[in-house]
Amino acid sequence: MSFKLDNPKSNLKNVTHAFFLSLAITIAEPSTILPLMIHHFSESMVVVGLFASLLRGGSVVIQLYVAFHAQAYKRVLPYLSRVFFFRWLSWFGIGASIYFIGDSNKPLTLFLIGLGLFFFSFMAGFGAIYFKELQAKLFTKAYRGKTMANRQIAGSIASIISGGIAGYVLQHYQAPQNYAYLFMVSSVLMGVGFLAFATIDEPSKVNVATKEKKFSTFLQNATAILKKDKRLQRQILAVFLSFSYFLAMPFVILNANNSFTLTGWMLGGFISVQMIGSILGSMFLWRKISDYELMLTLSFVFMIVAFVVALFAETIYSYALIFLLFGMALDGFSIAGMNLVIEIAPEDKRPIYTALQTNISSLGLFFPIVGGSILKFGGSYELIYVLSIVLLGFGLLVAKGLR
Repeated sequence: MSFKLDNPKSNLKNVTHAFFLSLAITIAEPSTILPLMIHHFSESMVVVGLFASLLRGGSVVIQLYVAFHAQAYKRVLPYLSRVFFFRWLSWFGIGASIYFIGDSNKPLTLFLIGLGLFFFSFMAGFGAIYFKELQAKLFTKAYRGKTMANRQIAGSIASIISGGIAGYVLQHYQAPQNYAYLFMVSSVLMGVGFLAFATIDEPSKVNVATKEKKFSTFLQNATAILKKDKRLQRQILAVFLSFSYFLAMPFVILNANNSFTLTGWMLGGFISVQMIGSILGSMFLWRKISDYELMLTLSFVFMIVAFVVALFAETIYSYALIFLLFGMALDGFSIAGMNLVIEIAPEDKRPIYTALQTNISSLGLFFPIVGGSILKFGGSYELIYVLSIVLLGFGLLVAKGLR
């Protein structure tokens, strides 16, 4: 059977992957459960910030090297399947380390959690290049926006379900065993999503770049592309500044815990509300917008409003509004960032453009360490909220200038 562009079967597998992956990883959402889990093993705000960075930041160090090889691949799915396996193994390992070691040796448990989060994120550095390459090969611009919005909706529905399950487990089982159960059970669900995507029909790439003999030569060529392409430079700056929400987001839930006693049901409820925000954003905004510069701009606005509300939040209802806005903004950032780089990249240079944008902008994933350090050395929650608003404001200005 010949390959079919915009194939509904490819869309179904794409969406199925998103559903089961979200069903699994929502239990380590860096705005809710992850900070509280890490805080159980360490009261240091810097450690909380470090682990929030590890969940996403491990991918930063590898993507240019992956792109160096990927530019010469006609097919990337076989390599992505290996990535899926090692990500699944890392996730299950986190749950196993909490279950078998847990409070008996907190420093060792923290180390193993950190190791698992790093490798889970590190392998995502491979996966991000391959995944974006596949999205560009499988779908046209118009259809890709729809299938990515469908992914977000499916993922959000799964996350609402996951939030309810997480709330039940956290309410009825004691820490840290409740975290262990969540990770180990969710690894099974993650495997289902990985298997669905691994069976997708991938065409051979026609315009394949000739790979440089040395990685150093590749880096020189990539640097030359970055210096030459002013639009790419501005876009990278905008996406980098979009990550400034991470300066404060992991600590919002800890501040909420100071305002009122968080129960397992409340925590699960906040997760579900955030995902409802994601669904509302995807259904009524992101599915209808193919102007990705506008999408990025609106996402900045929603995130700024969320932190303005956080400055005055004292009740469960105000925090619910914050998480609703988080859900809307995060999906917009995700969809816009991926599609913007696909749109401006020549086909043969797509992995290089993707790696350049992701590698440089993803340095923003280490903002939680800065936020944790500010809190550790006497700063207030209000201070990191204001700093996030200021940086997001700069990002909004840069995004409005993208054309």
